[in-house]
Amino acid sequence: QVQLVESGGGLVQAGGSLRLSCGASTSIFNINAMNWYRQAPGKQRELVAGITSGGITGYADSVKGRFTISRDNAKNTVYLQMNSLKPEDTAVYYCNAYNDPVNYWGQGTQVTVSS
Repeated sequence: QVQLVESGGGLVQAGGSLRLSCGASTSIFNINAMNWYRQAPGKQRELVAGITSGGITGYADSVKGRFTISRDNAKNTVYLQMNSLKPEDTAVYYCNAYNDPVNYWGQGTQVTVSS
């Protein structure tokens, strides 16, 4: 069982930056992939960024060049650095740990970008 706790959300103006953190209750060293998802009101949850145990990263087209995912295995923490934020980035952001075949989720953190 992996418990995930997100932090770092908040209200920011368009063009600003935020860094989200996701702390895990256990070692993330061997977890297949750590991911960030988001869900905006009235929309489906979507994958924003992911990083594998080997350090390979991937991003949704909508955030490429603006968001950066990283992991600190020593701290059992995954980060999402979000720059050049846009109003359309407003959503609840969820941390996900995928360890085949199980998914673990955090409770989410709200990010609101004002225009």
